[in-house]
Amino acid sequence: MGRVASLLLVVGLAACRTAPPPIPGSQFATFQSAFGAEDGPTLIAEESFAAADGLFIKYRVGSELGYARAAWPTPPDGDEAAPPLQGNIASLEFYGEFSPDTAESRDILVLGATDWQRVRDRALGDVIPDVEDAGVILRFADDDYFLTYDPAGRFHAYRLEDKPAEYSIIGAVTINELVGGSWRALDDYLAERGLNPAGVLFNTGDVGAYSLPFAYGDMQSRTGLFLRYVPPRTGPLAHAGSATGQTMGHIARSHLTGLLARPFSSIGRLFFVVFDAARDTVRPDWLVTLSNQPVPPLANNAPMDLAAWESRLDQLTGRPGNRGTMRYLIDGEPFFDRFLETATAARESIHLRAYIYDNDDVAARTADLLKRRADEGVDVKVLLDGLGTVFAAGEAPAHIPDYYQPPASMRRYLEQDSDVRVRLAPNPWLTGDHVKTFIIDEEIVFLGGMNVGREYRYEWHDMMVEVQGSVVNRIVDDFHEHWAAAGPFGDFAKFAHMLHRHGKNASDNGYPLRLIYTLPGDSEIFRTQLEAIRAARSYIFIQNSYFTNDTLLYELAKARRRGVDVRVILPLESDIGPLNRDTALVANAMLENGIRVFLYPGMSHIKAAVFDGWACLGSANLDNLSLRINKELNVATSHKPAVDELLQVLFDTDFERSVEMKEPFPERWSDHLLEIFVDYFY
Repeated sequence: MGRVASLLLVVGLAACRTAPPPIPGSQFATFQSAFGAEDGPTLIAEESFAAADGLFIKYRVGSELGYARAAWPTPPDGDEAAPPLQGNIASLEFYGEFSPDTAESRDILVLGATDWQRVRDRALGDVIPDVEDAGVILRFADDDYFLTYDPAGRFHAYRLEDKPAEYSIIGAVTINELVGGSWRALDDYLAERGLNPAGVLFNTGDVGAYSLPFAYGDMQSRTGLFLRYVPPRTGPLAHAGSATGQTMGHIARSHLTGLLARPFSSIGRLFFVVFDAARDTVRPDWLVTLSNQPVPPLANNAPMDLAAWESRLDQLTGRPGNRGTMRYLIDGEPFFDRFLETATAARESIHLRAYIYDNDDVAARTADLLKRRADEGVDVKVLLDGLGTVFAAGEAPAHIPDYYQPPASMRRYLEQDSDVRVRLAPNPWLTGDHVKTFIIDEEIVFLGGMNVGREYRYEWHDMMVEVQGSVVNRIVDDFHEHWAAAGPFGDFAKFAHMLHRHGKNASDNGYPLRLIYTLPGDSEIFRTQLEAIRAARSYIFIQNSYFTNDTLLYELAKARRRGVDVRVILPLESDIGPLNRDTALVANAMLENGIRVFLYPGMSHIKAAVFDGWACLGSANLDNLSLRINKELNVATSHKPAVDELLQVLFDTDFERSVEMKEPFPERWSDHLLEIFVDYFY
């Protein structure tokens, strides 16, 4: 599928003007094409004018005329004082016939696809490297395209999700960087043609769904706009009651039909939920008992013996470790780039396990990729926590493109007209599966804190780890076991799978790694991190999004009194309202007990810790849900180069980026009542 990309993007004009009302569907039929189609009809602009409220285009498709508008992009977060974007992307809106208001608009020069190709190739000469089967990512504000030249020298631009499998990514450029370096090519070309327009609209020749058929450049403000065709959403759309209905239906199925298919796991999880709540109630750890013990200076202690610690972990987990390698992918851009690169190149299988698969634009683009790969013969399975996914669909994202129409059910969207198989894990007694593993060809696994959605790609500070090696075999087995349990035969299919282990593909290369779990009745992650805190002699560095466990807080305070350097990074903002006030109390308690507290600006969703050279990171928060109730997966290692890298790329960077607390937060009496609720339910 040809996708055009290169220079120019947009100008905002100051005044206001009312656009003609859209005529739903009246013009779509003239050029609508299937997703990924290369042979769709070509839109050819004949006239264009710029006005205060957007760029208007009269175009032709064959013998039929159509009319469209693209609104000027607003500054980031609606901040009118923000500097204008040099480059951006906007979606075409379709109308009946309209004519310009000459008092408030100006004509735009329209040039053809041949003109565009000549300017584009001049501008891209220094951007796309001369490497066979390779290209670069072009980053827009809320979308990414892949730019490359094929062996015949023809230019192609694909949405990143549509990148051909045989091409590799070897660089990236932002649209502002590209636009800023492209004006000389455009100026030279217009001068050669003897043209001096105020603005120019190019026909690009791009076709198909999500194509960029037009590109506009404003010669006065040196800004421009790519215009994108977004096909109308098919199937039911989300509305206020759809998520509520799906949530209630899923809870009912989890407890009624779930008891028939999963009697052992359902009853077992109820027992452990009640048991853990009772145990934490009768065995509290009181920080007040330490108030008469002064906080000493930091000690210059040697760190714990890591060889002895690994032997202790064998006892705590009841099994030896594995082998493999880790690659840290911090924040959404590196992770989604790498995941999309491997998913587009997958030969046999893509298996996703996530707590949330949102219904926003990022989730839909990822779903489009999964559907395409399934149609190409790749085995695609998506295992989702039912409650987490359907509940997330009812929460409106803070930022989402104006054109996007969310589907009512992302499960149905994934399955619609595709070979993707989706299962929703049940939630007996409101327990959840909080594990996130993205498995490619049973050889590469991404695990950590990210789900599939816009906040993970663009908004939150988060981390995934790319894992390879024999440790992958265990993760593959875990996926198939839970996939079987989520099916119609439930516990019985799970037991049958346990008799025949599955994952055997990954190699035994790498260094020692260890998988650590939270499972019903087995709180390995809690047990091992609690022991790590008690064993640490030199330093403990923690970054976690939700810290509500009193036992861990108590042990950290005791570690600090042993002279251990204890530092904790907490998010300044939380996506869960009640946790903001609880986090303030936790931060105050840490500060009072000599623990250094760093507040990360914005929302950090990272879950990572290093104890005297032993790193543990993954999906688990430091709250009772993750430590006692929900299913979780962390990966851990004492391999010094891997731990040193984590300290450098994550902790050193975030200590510097965060603000260290020097004074406690103000406290209200209601905060302490809220803390009781939060400690039980988070």
